[in-house]
Amino acid sequence: MTTTAAPGAQALAHEWIKFRSVRSTVWTTVATAVLPVLGAVFVATSGSLQSDDTVLGGSLTLSVVAQMLAAVVGALVVTGEYSSGTIRTTFAARPRRSGVLAAKAVLVAGVMYVLALASCTLAYLVGDALLPEGRYAQGAPLPALFGIAASFAVAAVLGLAVGTLVRHSAGAVTTVIGLLLLPSLFGPLFGDAERWIAGVSPTAALEKLTQTSDAAAASVGSLGPWPSLLLVAGYTTALMLGALVLLRRRDV
Repeated sequence: MTTTAAPGAQALAHEWIKFRSVRSTVWTTVATAVLPVLGAVFVATSGSLQSDDTVLGGSLTLSVVAQMLAAVVGALVVTGEYSSGTIRTTFAARPRRSGVLAAKAVLVAGVMYVLALASCTLAYLVGDALLPEGRYAQGAPLPALFGIAASFAVAAVLGLAVGTLVRHSAGAVTTVIGLLLLPSLFGPLFGDAERWIAGVSPTAALEKLTQTSDAAAASVGSLGPWPSLLLVAGYTTALMLGALVLLRRRDV
């Protein structure tokens, strides 16, 4: 007696094969995992940590850059297929486009969550081991590390949504990095509204979760870390739904 895998499992397996077959995606994923640990070593050995910072925040100094790379990975997962033309084969084999996009979303979110949780936990442990004991506040790594990993997953799905909408690698990467950076860059131009504008950025939610001294209410908003993460997840979901509608309506 033979059994066949469920369509969703098959789609996920196919997406995994494609994911690990593209060098740019693989190497960007590796860089996403390595950066937080390198940042922890650099901060601890350079003595650059501020006195009002936490061990957790200092150890995850480069987590914001890593989060951007996670978003880039999400974008490349779909734009790579558009660039190579294999998206036509994908949709020919699986005409239900919503299933294809869902499989990609589950894959990038799952991969980034697991990698970020492992990498950021290791970065924290490395920083804790290398930094002078008792000099800095410890911070609260749990349950923050789970939220930090979730923020990477959300950023990857955001990148996937942007990639689906733009369909061009360079344009999608530029757009998604802009979405992560521009609120913080342009927030100060809006005076008292800075906290509201900068606070909607995925990087703001991440900074709050890492408990860095840079996450002051005046610059990243007074909304708590978990509500901030839920806000980012909410508009990311909305953007994904918009990308799905457009994916169904237009030609490949």
